[in-house]
Amino acid sequence: GFMTKYERKLFDDLKSPHLKYWVPFVWFGNLASKARKEGRIRDSVDLQTLMNEMNKYRSWCSLLFGYDWVGIPLVYTQVVTLAVYTFFFACLIGRQFLDTDQGYQGHDLDIYIPIFTLLQFFFYAGWLKV
Repeated sequence: GFMTKYERKLFDDLKSPHLKYWVPFVWFGNLASKARKEGRIRDSVDLQTLMNEMNKYRSWCSLLFGYDWVGIPLVYTQVVTLAVYTFFFACLIGRQFLDTDQGYQGHDLDIYIPIFTLLQFFFYAGWLKV
């Protein structure tokens, strides 16, 4: 709903190896200059303010494009992998159940397999793989 059918056809027909986020900004700049010449924008200061805001928004879009262009360095993946496995090892040691032979009050049942720790590990490891 932001473009006419003609504008959409022009946008789709434009061949570019990269994203075409900048095309509507060029159109906007041309329309704003045309509006100034036709007297719809009465003051050049208003046009300058409008163009400055548009350029600020365009630079934010190009920054976002830059974040998409550059992949996450491999070291981040390695750090997260190390953190997940270290966390799991610490949980295996730290979340062991009490010895029932000691007779602790309120701890009659002992589970030998740490089910929730395993579920948590599978969740984190699966999240890591995604």
